[in-house]
Amino acid sequence: MGDAESAIDRRDPEWITNLETTVNDNFKIVTDLSGDIIFFEVPFLDIPFVVLWLVVAAIVITFYLGFIQVRGLPTAFNVIRGKYSSKDDPGEIPHYQALTSALSGTVGLGNIAGVGAAVTMGGPGATFWMILAGLFGMATKFAECTLGVKYREIRPDGTVSGGPFKYLPVAFTRFPRPISVFLTGLFAVAILFFGVGGGNMFQSNQTYSQVVTVLDPDGTGFLSSTTGGLVTGLVIATLVGLVIIGGMRSIGRTTATLVPLMGGIYVLACLVVILTNMPQIPSAIAGIFTGAFTPEGVVGGFFGVIVVGMTRAAFSNEAGLGSAPIAHSTVKTRRPVSEGFVAIFEPFIDTVLICTMTALTISIASTDFYNEQRQLYFDSDGDHGLSGVQITSDAFGAQISWFPPVLALAVALFAISTLITWSYYGQRAWNYLFGDTRRSTLIYRVVFLLFTVLGCILTFTSVLDFADNFLFVCAFVNLLGVYLLLPTIKREMKQYLADRKAGILDQLGVEDAQKETRLEEIADPTQLVDSTGRNAADLGASPEELREGVEAPPTTGLPQDDPHDDGFGLGTATRPYPPPPGVQRRLRARRPGQEPGRDADTPGPGDDRS
Repeated sequence: MGDAESAIDRRDPEWITNLETTVNDNFKIVTDLSGDIIFFEVPFLDIPFVVLWLVVAAIVITFYLGFIQVRGLPTAFNVIRGKYSSKDDPGEIPHYQALTSALSGTVGLGNIAGVGAAVTMGGPGATFWMILAGLFGMATKFAECTLGVKYREIRPDGTVSGGPFKYLPVAFTRFPRPISVFLTGLFAVAILFFGVGGGNMFQSNQTYSQVVTVLDPDGTGFLSSTTGGLVTGLVIATLVGLVIIGGMRSIGRTTATLVPLMGGIYVLACLVVILTNMPQIPSAIAGIFTGAFTPEGVVGGFFGVIVVGMTRAAFSNEAGLGSAPIAHSTVKTRRPVSEGFVAIFEPFIDTVLICTMTALTISIASTDFYNEQRQLYFDSDGDHGLSGVQITSDAFGAQISWFPPVLALAVALFAISTLITWSYYGQRAWNYLFGDTRRSTLIYRVVFLLFTVLGCILTFTSVLDFADNFLFVCAFVNLLGVYLLLPTIKREMKQYLADRKAGILDQLGVEDAQKETRLEEIADPTQLVDSTGRNAADLGASPEELREGVEAPPTTGLPQDDPHDDGFGLGTATRPYPPPPGVQRRLRARRPGQEPGRDADTPGPGDDRS
């Protein structure tokens, strides 16, 4: 007992304990109040309204777009392998890296601990509703990620800025400007708060916990001390800093390696458990279907198992929250809807594949600990606390005795990958709120890495719970914007599929110098750039102009092989293409000596244009 107390004292000095207690106690009221508001339950259904909002949106979008997540799969496979894109396309990373970057933000502890808790609370039947919600969520990802690319800004240095921070102002042009600014700002604050808290501190804390579990299981060594936590935090922050300092291109390259590695290790382990218990597979699958409609030993019965399954899916794949479009918006493409097709793989991999594999592993292993926890939860009418990680780890350990340390490694990799991607999500929110400059971004990265280190020393449970709650505020704001822009998404989708059928999209996969069709005829106008590398959004087009539709930047329409073109503009006219109207007004206002009310291109007294 003395050794245990000594270890605890070494890990949690009095000043840390006092600080955490003070912060948690003072923040608990805010956390509880926000949870009651954000997750208030719909009467007679006992389901949080935010979950119902996400599920209903997924169903509405699915039917509105004609089950695009099913009929669009062949197109999606062609897009992700680069058939309809080239290295000349604007953007920062290819389709595959955009997908892995977004996946690294969703595939994490929720796929292990969350599913373990879900199948304990709702039984095997929760898996069925989890899969169903994941399949519908694919349509939501398609819609929001299409918008994330369409209204992005493309800059001269090749970087882009997209996601909800760009398409929400366009969607909310029907509202008074103060409401539009407030809603978009609220979304940015929620993303930033979760990015620093749940997407950073919690993930570094989980990584540190797994390191201690593997290297110092008895909790008496150096790693379990406060100094050990500080050193671990500095190591994690250094590794993450080396990745995020390179921006989205570096993040894309890292996740392209990390996500398949950690996902492959985890899925392989699940397959080992499942395949070594072949005789139990039919009964396990049957249990999923029977438990979905006639559950036994589940709090809330039929509706209880539906709520558990759909809630787990919503929390896991984040479809509709608006986080994934931030990563997907950096893709190299000239047709925004192409990334919508890529995004449908995200809920499929996260929920339908990985979450289902976890649920099957737990159900097939059916350990004594799992069954005991199910019974305790049912007998307590839902008041019994659960450890999802322990339930999942026990299922693996019962079949693969050496696997718990491997699971700990997988959890650590999941946490680090989530941390890396959420650093970028938080950065885009920070840039929206405090300015998109090098100095502003540097300040954010320093603050972010500081909290990475603190996450290995402090927990701030109430603060992180509040960050989790606040994240789901994004669902209300983001899906409202998606609803308002659904006609635009559908129009883009239908045109893209028609162009694919006609063979027009094949030209997008050819390098610009070898294209036989002019870019203006096959690319979305919002993705065309002028001679400086800027698109209409970056040139100053207003949200209203973007919503109504913009023309291609004039220099992209330069006549090819024009014998009269002298390199300065319209051929024999020797006059440059005019900038967009909004830019013209600002230029006239800044030009010294300009007569008010007279257009700069209209000759005045003394002007010689001959």
